[in-house]
Amino acid sequence: MDDLTIGILGVALLVLMVLAGVRVFVAAALTGFLGLVCLEGWNVAVAIVGTVPHSKTVFYTLSVLPLFIMIGFFAFHAGLTGKLFEAARRWVGWVPGGLAVATVFASAGFAAVSGASTATAAVFSRIAIPDMAENGYKPRLTAGVIAAGGTLASLIPPSAILVVYAIIVEQSVGKLLLAGLVPGAVSVLIYVTLIVSMCSFRPDLGQAISGFSWLDRFKSVPGALPIFLVVAIIFGALYTGTATPTQAGAIGAAVVFVVFLIRAISRGALRKGIKDFREALMETAKLTVMIFTLIWGVFVFVRFLGYAQLPAAFAEWVVTLDVPPLLIMVCILLAYAVLGMFMDAIGMLILTLPVVFPAVMALGYDPIWFGVIVVKMAEICLITPPIGLNCFVVAGVSRELTSRTGRSLAIPLQDVYRGIGPFFVADVLTVVVLLLFPDIVLWLPNTMKS
Repeated sequence: MDDLTIGILGVALLVLMVLAGVRVFVAAALTGFLGLVCLEGWNVAVAIVGTVPHSKTVFYTLSVLPLFIMIGFFAFHAGLTGKLFEAARRWVGWVPGGLAVATVFASAGFAAVSGASTATAAVFSRIAIPDMAENGYKPRLTAGVIAAGGTLASLIPPSAILVVYAIIVEQSVGKLLLAGLVPGAVSVLIYVTLIVSMCSFRPDLGQAISGFSWLDRFKSVPGALPIFLVVAIIFGALYTGTATPTQAGAIGAAVVFVVFLIRAISRGALRKGIKDFREALMETAKLTVMIFTLIWGVFVFVRFLGYAQLPAAFAEWVVTLDVPPLLIMVCILLAYAVLGMFMDAIGMLILTLPVVFPAVMALGYDPIWFGVIVVKMAEICLITPPIGLNCFVVAGVSRELTSRTGRSLAIPLQDVYRGIGPFFVADVLTVVVLLLFPDIVLWLPNTMKS
Protein backbone atom coordinates (compact mmCIF):
# COMPACT_ATOMS: atom_id res chain seq x y z
CA MET A 1 0.00 0.00 0.00
CA ASP A 2 1.52 3.35 -1.05
CA ASP A 3 1.85 6.41 1.19
CA LEU A 4 -0.93 8.37 -0.51
CA THR A 5 -3.45 5.56 -0.04
CA ILE A 6 -2.54 5.36 3.65
CA GLY A 7 -3.12 9.11 3.89
CA ILE A 8 -6.57 8.85 2.31
CA LEU A 9 -7.50 5.97 4.62
CA GLY A 10 -6.31 8.05 7.57
CA VAL A 11 -8.60 10.93 6.60
CA ALA A 12 -11.52 8.49 6.25
CA LEU A 13 -10.77 7.03 9.69
CA LEU A 14 -10.65 10.49 11.22
CA VAL A 15 -14.02 11.45 9.72
CA LEU A 16 -15.60 8.22 10.98
CA MET A 17 -14.25 8.77 14.49
CA VAL A 18 -15.51 12.36 14.63
CA LEU A 19 -18.96 11.29 13.37
CA ALA A 20 -18.97 8.55 16.01
CA GLY A 21 -18.61 11.20 18.71
CA VAL A 22 -14.90 10.93 19.50
CA ARG A 23 -13.44 14.30 20.53
CA VAL A 24 -11.64 16.02 17.68
CA PHE A 25 -8.25 16.24 19.40
CA VAL A 26 -8.34 12.55 20.38
CA ALA A 27 -9.43 11.44 16.91
CA ALA A 28 -6.79 13.59 15.19
CA ALA A 29 -3.92 12.58 17.49
CA LEU A 30 -4.79 8.87 17.41
CA THR A 31 -5.23 8.79 13.63
CA GLY A 32 -2.02 10.75 13.12
CA PHE A 33 -0.08 8.45 15.43
CA LEU A 34 -1.35 5.25 13.80
CA GLY A 35 -0.66 6.70 10.36
CA LEU A 36 2.90 7.64 11.32
CA VAL A 37 3.46 4.13 12.67
CA CYS A 38 2.34 2.70 9.31
CA LEU A 39 4.49 5.12 7.29
CA GLU A 40 7.64 5.61 9.35
CA GLY A 41 7.61 3.02 12.11
CA TRP A 42 7.05 3.03 15.84
CA ASN A 43 10.17 4.95 16.92
CA VAL A 44 9.58 7.88 14.56
CA ALA A 45 5.88 8.06 15.49
CA VAL A 46 6.63 8.11 19.22
CA ALA A 47 9.32 10.76 18.75
CA ILE A 48 6.97 13.04 16.78
CA VAL A 49 4.04 12.64 19.18
CA GLY A 50 6.37 13.26 22.10
CA THR A 51 7.73 16.55 20.75
CA VAL A 52 4.68 18.14 19.05
CA PRO A 53 2.95 19.45 22.23
CA HIS A 54 6.08 21.41 23.14
CA SER A 55 7.32 22.42 19.69
CA LYS A 56 3.94 23.73 18.55
CA THR A 57 3.09 25.76 21.66
CA VAL A 58 6.35 27.54 22.47
CA PHE A 59 5.76 30.12 19.75
CA TYR A 60 5.43 33.71 20.96
CA THR A 61 2.45 34.17 18.61
CA LEU A 62 0.32 31.72 20.59
CA SER A 63 0.54 33.82 23.75
CA VAL A 64 -1.98 36.22 22.21
CA LEU A 65 -4.80 33.70 22.65
CA PRO A 66 -5.13 33.68 26.46
CA LEU A 67 -4.75 37.47 26.54
CA PHE A 68 -7.61 38.09 24.11
CA ILE A 69 -9.77 35.53 25.91
CA MET A 70 -8.96 37.18 29.25
CA ILE A 71 -10.10 40.59 27.97
CA GLY A 72 -13.56 39.19 27.27
CA PHE A 73 -13.99 37.59 30.70
CA PHE A 74 -12.73 40.69 32.53
CA ALA A 75 -15.10 42.87 30.49
CA PHE A 76 -18.03 40.61 31.39
CA HIS A 77 -17.29 40.57 35.13
CA ALA A 78 -16.71 44.34 35.12
CA GLY A 79 -20.30 44.79 33.93
CA LEU A 80 -19.23 46.45 30.69
CA THR A 81 -21.66 44.39 28.61
CA GLY A 82 -24.72 45.81 30.33
CA LYS A 83 -23.35 49.36 30.02
CA LEU A 84 -22.68 48.81 26.33
CA PHE A 85 -26.20 47.50 25.68
CA GLU A 86 -27.76 50.41 27.55
CA ALA A 87 -25.73 52.91 25.53
CA ALA A 88 -26.74 51.26 22.26
CA ARG A 89 -30.35 51.09 23.46
CA ARG A 90 -30.48 54.83 24.08
CA TRP A 91 -28.73 55.83 20.87
CA VAL A 92 -30.44 53.59 18.28
CA GLY A 93 -33.62 52.46 20.03
CA TRP A 94 -35.70 55.00 18.06
CA VAL A 95 -35.35 53.11 14.73
CA PRO A 96 -37.79 50.31 13.76
CA GLY A 97 -36.73 47.22 15.70
CA GLY A 98 -34.57 49.49 17.87
CA LEU A 99 -33.80 46.98 20.63
CA ALA A 100 -32.80 44.37 18.05
CA VAL A 101 -30.54 46.92 16.34
CA ALA A 102 -29.07 47.86 19.73
CA THR A 103 -28.36 44.19 20.41
CA VAL A 104 -26.42 43.89 17.14
CA PHE A 105 -24.32 46.98 17.86
CA ALA A 106 -23.69 45.95 21.46
CA SER A 107 -22.75 42.42 20.36
CA ALA A 108 -20.31 43.89 17.85
CA GLY A 109 -18.81 46.08 20.58
CA PHE A 110 -18.42 43.17 22.97
CA ALA A 111 -17.03 41.04 20.12
CA ALA A 112 -14.25 43.60 19.76
CA VAL A 113 -13.00 42.73 23.25
CA SER A 114 -14.18 39.13 23.54
CA GLY A 115 -13.46 36.99 20.48
CA ALA A 116 -15.75 34.20 21.73
CA SER A 117 -19.04 33.72 19.87
CA THR A 118 -20.82 31.48 22.35
CA ALA A 119 -19.85 33.76 25.24
CA THR A 120 -21.28 36.77 23.35
CA ALA A 121 -24.52 34.91 22.65
CA ALA A 122 -24.83 33.79 26.27
CA VAL A 123 -24.16 37.26 27.69
CA PHE A 124 -26.68 39.05 25.47
CA SER A 125 -29.28 36.34 25.96
CA ARG A 126 -29.35 37.34 29.62
CA ILE A 127 -29.27 41.06 28.92
CA ALA A 128 -31.49 41.46 25.84
CA ILE A 129 -34.18 38.76 26.07
CA PRO A 130 -35.96 40.22 29.16
CA ASP A 131 -35.85 43.76 27.74
CA MET A 132 -37.10 42.72 24.30
CA ALA A 133 -39.83 40.54 25.79
CA GLU A 134 -41.02 43.42 27.99
CA ASN A 135 -41.27 45.64 24.90
CA GLY A 136 -43.33 43.12 22.94
CA TYR A 137 -40.69 41.79 20.55
CA LYS A 138 -41.48 38.48 18.85
CA PRO A 139 -39.42 35.65 20.41
CA ARG A 140 -38.20 34.46 17.01
CA LEU A 141 -36.73 37.84 16.14
CA THR A 142 -35.22 38.11 19.61
CA ALA A 143 -33.54 34.71 19.36
CA GLY A 144 -32.37 35.25 15.79
CA VAL A 145 -30.79 38.60 16.57
CA ILE A 146 -28.90 37.32 19.62
CA ALA A 147 -27.68 34.12 17.96
CA ALA A 148 -26.57 35.96 14.81
CA GLY A 149 -25.08 38.86 16.78
CA GLY A 150 -22.97 36.41 18.75
CA THR A 151 -21.31 35.15 15.57
CA LEU A 152 -19.72 38.56 15.02
CA ALA A 153 -17.10 37.62 17.61
CA SER A 154 -15.68 35.08 15.15
CA LEU A 155 -14.82 37.78 12.64
CA ILE A 156 -14.42 41.08 14.50
CA PRO A 157 -10.97 41.13 16.12
CA PRO A 158 -9.71 39.99 18.51
CA SER A 159 -10.93 36.69 17.09
CA ALA A 160 -9.57 33.44 18.49
CA ILE A 161 -10.47 31.64 15.26
CA LEU A 162 -8.50 34.11 13.15
CA VAL A 163 -5.49 33.62 15.44
CA VAL A 164 -5.75 29.83 15.15
CA TYR A 165 -6.00 30.15 11.35
CA ALA A 166 -2.90 32.36 11.29
CA ILE A 167 -0.94 29.86 13.36
CA ILE A 168 -1.91 26.85 11.25
CA VAL A 169 -1.17 28.44 7.87
CA GLU A 170 1.76 30.54 9.18
CA GLN A 171 0.40 33.96 8.25
CA SER A 172 0.61 37.33 10.01
CA VAL A 173 -1.69 37.45 13.04
CA GLY A 174 -1.78 41.25 12.90
CA LYS A 175 -2.81 41.37 9.24
CA LEU A 176 -5.53 38.76 9.75
CA LEU A 177 -6.96 40.57 12.76
CA LEU A 178 -7.10 43.84 10.84
CA ALA A 179 -8.55 42.07 7.80
CA GLY A 180 -11.57 41.00 9.83
CA LEU A 181 -12.53 44.55 10.81
CA VAL A 182 -14.16 45.84 7.60
CA PRO A 183 -15.97 42.56 6.77
CA GLY A 184 -17.20 42.53 10.37
CA ALA A 185 -18.55 46.06 9.94
CA VAL A 186 -20.19 45.01 6.66
CA SER A 187 -21.89 42.11 8.48
CA VAL A 188 -23.18 44.50 11.15
CA LEU A 189 -24.59 46.90 8.55
CA ILE A 190 -26.30 44.08 6.66
CA TYR A 191 -27.84 42.77 9.91
CA VAL A 192 -29.06 46.25 10.85
CA THR A 193 -30.51 46.87 7.38
CA LEU A 194 -32.30 43.53 7.56
CA ILE A 195 -33.79 44.26 11.01
CA VAL A 196 -34.95 47.77 10.11
CA SER A 197 -36.49 46.52 6.85
CA MET A 198 -38.30 43.63 8.54
CA CYS A 199 -39.66 45.79 11.36
CA SER A 200 -40.68 48.56 8.95
CA PHE A 201 -42.83 46.18 6.93
CA ARG A 202 -44.02 44.26 10.00
CA PRO A 203 -44.09 46.60 13.03
CA ASP A 204 -45.48 43.78 15.17
CA LEU A 205 -42.06 42.10 15.11
CA GLY A 206 -40.46 44.83 17.16
CA GLN A 207 -41.38 48.42 17.94
CA ALA A 208 -39.04 51.37 18.25
CA ILE A 209 -38.50 52.66 21.78
CA SER A 210 -38.39 56.31 22.70
CA GLY A 211 -38.23 58.62 25.70
CA PHE A 212 -34.48 59.24 25.75
CA SER A 213 -33.23 62.81 25.59
CA TRP A 214 -29.85 63.80 24.21
CA LEU A 215 -28.70 64.23 27.80
CA ASP A 216 -29.73 60.62 28.57
CA ARG A 217 -27.78 59.42 25.56
CA PHE A 218 -24.60 61.24 26.46
CA LYS A 219 -24.88 60.04 30.06
CA SER A 220 -24.65 56.45 28.78
CA VAL A 221 -21.35 57.04 26.95
CA PRO A 222 -18.91 56.90 29.93
CA GLY A 223 -20.04 53.37 30.81
CA ALA A 224 -19.11 52.12 27.34
CA LEU A 225 -15.87 54.11 27.02
CA PRO A 226 -13.55 51.36 28.41
CA ILE A 227 -14.53 49.04 25.57
CA PHE A 228 -13.88 51.74 22.97
CA LEU A 229 -10.54 52.46 24.65
CA VAL A 230 -9.47 48.80 24.45
CA VAL A 231 -10.56 48.60 20.81
CA ALA A 232 -8.60 51.77 19.99
CA ILE A 233 -5.50 50.43 21.74
CA ILE A 234 -5.56 47.07 19.97
CA PHE A 235 -6.33 48.34 16.49
CA GLY A 236 -4.11 51.39 16.79
CA ALA A 237 -1.15 49.29 17.91
CA LEU A 238 -1.64 46.70 15.18
CA TYR A 239 -2.22 49.21 12.40
CA THR A 240 0.73 51.43 13.23
CA GLY A 241 3.03 48.54 14.03
CA THR A 242 3.93 50.00 17.44
CA ALA A 243 3.12 46.71 19.20
CA THR A 244 2.78 43.04 18.38
CA PRO A 245 -0.66 41.40 18.73
CA THR A 246 0.51 39.86 22.02
CA GLN A 247 1.66 43.22 23.39
CA ALA A 248 -1.58 44.87 22.28
CA GLY A 249 -3.56 42.09 23.94
CA ALA A 250 -1.60 42.48 27.16
CA ILE A 251 -2.24 46.23 27.26
CA GLY A 252 -5.94 45.68 26.53
CA ALA A 253 -6.21 43.07 29.27
CA ALA A 254 -4.49 45.43 31.73
CA VAL A 255 -6.91 48.27 30.89
CA VAL A 256 -9.99 46.10 31.35
CA PHE A 257 -8.56 44.66 34.58
CA VAL A 258 -8.08 48.17 36.00
CA VAL A 259 -11.69 49.02 35.11
CA PHE A 260 -12.81 45.75 36.71
CA LEU A 261 -10.86 46.55 39.88
CA ILE A 262 -12.09 50.16 40.12
CA ARG A 263 -15.72 49.09 39.77
CA ALA A 264 -15.33 46.36 42.38
CA ILE A 265 -13.85 48.84 44.87
CA SER A 266 -16.36 51.62 44.09
CA ARG A 267 -19.28 49.24 44.67
CA GLY A 268 -17.80 48.04 47.95
CA ALA A 269 -17.76 44.49 46.65
CA LEU A 270 -14.07 43.66 46.81
CA ARG A 271 -14.69 40.14 48.10
CA LYS A 272 -17.04 39.42 45.19
CA GLY A 273 -14.49 41.08 42.87
CA ILE A 274 -11.81 38.63 44.03
CA LYS A 275 -14.19 35.74 43.37
CA ASP A 276 -15.00 37.10 39.91
CA PHE A 277 -11.29 37.60 39.23
CA ARG A 278 -10.55 33.97 40.04
CA GLU A 279 -13.48 32.84 37.91
CA ALA A 280 -12.26 34.95 34.97
CA LEU A 281 -8.79 33.43 35.22
CA MET A 282 -10.19 29.89 35.47
CA GLU A 283 -12.48 30.36 32.46
CA THR A 284 -9.56 31.83 30.51
CA ALA A 285 -7.39 28.85 31.41
CA LYS A 286 -10.08 26.32 30.49
CA LEU A 287 -10.76 27.84 27.08
CA THR A 288 -7.05 28.27 26.36
CA VAL A 289 -6.28 24.67 27.28
CA MET A 290 -9.12 23.47 25.07
CA ILE A 291 -7.73 25.36 22.06
CA PHE A 292 -4.13 24.30 22.75
CA THR A 293 -5.19 20.67 23.09
CA LEU A 294 -6.91 20.84 19.71
CA ILE A 295 -3.73 22.29 18.23
CA TRP A 296 -1.60 19.49 19.69
CA GLY A 297 -3.84 16.74 18.39
CA VAL A 298 -4.29 18.21 14.95
CA PHE A 299 -0.59 18.92 14.42
CA VAL A 300 0.15 15.24 15.00
CA PHE A 301 -2.38 14.53 12.25
CA VAL A 302 -0.79 17.23 10.06
CA ARG A 303 2.62 15.57 10.39
CA PHE A 304 1.07 12.31 9.22
CA LEU A 305 -0.51 14.05 6.21
CA GLY A 306 2.86 15.60 5.38
CA TYR A 307 4.59 12.22 5.35
CA ALA A 308 1.75 10.81 3.24
CA GLN A 309 2.10 13.78 0.81
CA LEU A 310 -1.68 14.14 0.71
CA PRO A 311 -1.87 17.98 0.80
CA ALA A 312 0.54 18.29 -2.14
CA ALA A 313 -1.34 15.64 -4.12
CA PHE A 314 -4.69 17.31 -3.45
CA ALA A 315 -3.34 20.73 -4.47
CA GLU A 316 -1.93 19.28 -7.69
CA TRP A 317 -5.25 17.61 -8.48
CA VAL A 318 -7.25 20.79 -7.84
CA VAL A 319 -4.99 22.85 -10.12
CA THR A 320 -5.45 20.39 -13.00
CA LEU A 321 -9.26 20.64 -12.87
CA ASP A 322 -10.63 22.27 -16.02
CA VAL A 323 -13.03 24.60 -14.18
CA PRO A 324 -12.80 28.27 -13.12
CA PRO A 325 -11.02 28.85 -9.76
CA LEU A 326 -14.09 30.71 -8.48
CA LEU A 327 -16.22 27.58 -8.95
CA ILE A 328 -13.68 25.53 -7.01
CA MET A 329 -13.72 28.13 -4.24
CA VAL A 330 -17.53 27.99 -4.08
CA CYS A 331 -17.38 24.19 -3.79
CA ILE A 332 -14.82 24.48 -0.96
CA LEU A 333 -17.05 26.91 0.90
CA LEU A 334 -20.08 24.66 0.42
CA ALA A 335 -18.07 21.79 1.87
CA TYR A 336 -17.30 23.96 4.90
CA ALA A 337 -20.99 24.75 5.24
CA VAL A 338 -21.81 21.04 5.38
CA LEU A 339 -18.97 20.22 7.81
CA GLY A 340 -20.03 23.07 10.05
CA MET A 341 -23.41 21.45 10.57
CA PHE A 342 -21.71 18.70 12.56
CA MET A 343 -18.44 20.13 13.94
CA ASP A 344 -17.33 23.09 16.02
CA ALA A 345 -15.67 25.90 14.08
CA ILE A 346 -12.12 25.66 15.41
CA GLY A 347 -12.01 21.87 15.10
CA MET A 348 -13.35 22.09 11.55
CA LEU A 349 -10.71 24.61 10.47
CA ILE A 350 -7.68 22.95 12.00
CA LEU A 351 -8.66 19.58 10.53
CA THR A 352 -9.30 20.81 6.99
CA LEU A 353 -6.79 23.62 6.46
CA PRO A 354 -3.69 21.38 6.19
CA VAL A 355 -5.24 19.81 3.07
CA VAL A 356 -7.33 22.66 1.68
CA PHE A 357 -4.95 25.59 2.19
CA PRO A 358 -2.19 24.39 -0.22
CA ALA A 359 -4.83 23.87 -2.92
CA VAL A 360 -6.28 27.34 -2.39
CA MET A 361 -2.80 28.88 -2.64
CA ALA A 362 -2.12 26.90 -5.81
CA LEU A 363 -5.23 28.50 -7.32
CA GLY A 364 -3.72 31.93 -6.68
CA TYR A 365 -5.97 33.20 -3.88
CA ASP A 366 -4.68 35.51 -1.16
CA PRO A 367 -4.14 33.70 2.19
CA ILE A 368 -5.40 36.67 4.25
CA TRP A 369 -8.58 36.96 2.15
CA PHE A 370 -9.18 33.20 2.35
CA GLY A 371 -8.81 33.29 6.13
CA VAL A 372 -11.55 35.88 6.49
CA ILE A 373 -13.83 34.01 4.07
CA VAL A 374 -13.33 30.74 5.95
CA VAL A 375 -13.99 32.38 9.31
CA LYS A 376 -17.15 33.95 7.89
CA MET A 377 -18.24 30.45 6.91
CA ALA A 378 -17.51 29.38 10.48
CA GLU A 379 -19.86 32.17 11.61
CA ILE A 380 -22.62 30.79 9.41
CA CYS A 381 -22.05 27.32 10.84
CA LEU A 382 -22.67 28.67 14.36
CA ILE A 383 -26.31 29.32 13.43
CA THR A 384 -26.84 26.38 11.05
CA PRO A 385 -28.88 23.33 12.16
CA PRO A 386 -28.58 20.60 13.30
CA ILE A 387 -25.77 21.85 15.56
CA GLY A 388 -25.79 25.65 15.39
CA LEU A 389 -24.02 26.09 18.71
CA ASN A 390 -25.22 29.67 19.23
CA CYS A 391 -28.81 28.51 18.77
CA PHE A 392 -28.39 25.99 21.58
CA VAL A 393 -26.84 28.68 23.79
CA VAL A 394 -29.74 31.11 23.27
CA ALA A 395 -32.37 28.41 23.83
CA GLY A 396 -30.54 27.11 26.92
CA VAL A 397 -30.04 30.50 28.57
CA SER A 398 -33.61 31.61 27.82
CA ARG A 399 -34.95 28.69 29.87
CA GLU A 400 -33.38 30.24 32.97
CA LEU A 401 -35.00 33.65 32.46
CA THR A 402 -38.29 35.02 33.76
CA SER A 403 -40.11 38.32 33.30
CA ARG A 404 -40.83 40.75 36.12
CA THR A 405 -44.19 39.04 36.61
CA GLY A 406 -42.57 35.61 36.86
CA ARG A 407 -43.51 34.47 33.35
CA SER A 408 -41.01 32.13 31.72
CA LEU A 409 -39.09 33.68 28.82
CA ALA A 410 -37.96 30.32 27.42
CA ILE A 411 -37.65 30.25 23.63
CA PRO A 412 -37.96 26.73 22.12
CA LEU A 413 -35.03 25.59 19.99
CA GLN A 414 -37.23 25.25 16.90
CA ASP A 415 -38.24 28.91 17.26
CA VAL A 416 -34.57 29.89 17.51
CA TYR A 417 -33.87 28.00 14.28
CA ARG A 418 -36.77 29.77 12.57
CA GLY A 419 -35.58 33.11 13.87
CA ILE A 420 -32.08 32.80 12.42
CA GLY A 421 -33.42 32.13 8.90
CA PRO A 422 -33.25 35.74 7.66
CA PHE A 423 -29.82 36.20 9.24
CA PHE A 424 -28.55 33.06 7.52
CA VAL A 425 -29.58 34.61 4.19
CA ALA A 426 -27.86 37.86 5.20
CA ASP A 427 -24.63 35.97 5.98
CA VAL A 428 -24.72 34.20 2.62
CA LEU A 429 -25.13 37.62 0.98
CA THR A 430 -22.09 38.86 2.89
CA VAL A 431 -20.00 35.92 1.65
CA VAL A 432 -21.06 36.66 -1.93
CA VAL A 433 -20.03 40.31 -1.50
CA LEU A 434 -16.62 39.30 -0.12
CA LEU A 435 -16.13 36.82 -2.96
CA LEU A 436 -16.90 39.40 -5.62
CA PHE A 437 -15.05 42.30 -3.95
CA PRO A 438 -11.94 40.91 -2.20
CA ASP A 439 -10.55 44.42 -1.65
CA ILE A 440 -13.11 44.82 1.14
CA VAL A 441 -10.98 42.33 3.07
CA LEU A 442 -7.52 43.27 1.85
CA TRP A 443 -7.61 47.08 1.85
CA LEU A 444 -6.96 47.65 5.56
CA PRO A 445 -4.19 45.04 6.11
CA ASN A 446 -2.45 46.18 2.93
CA THR A 447 -2.18 49.72 4.33
CA MET A 448 -0.87 48.76 7.77
CA LYS A 449 2.72 49.41 8.76
CA SER A 450 4.92 46.33 9.11
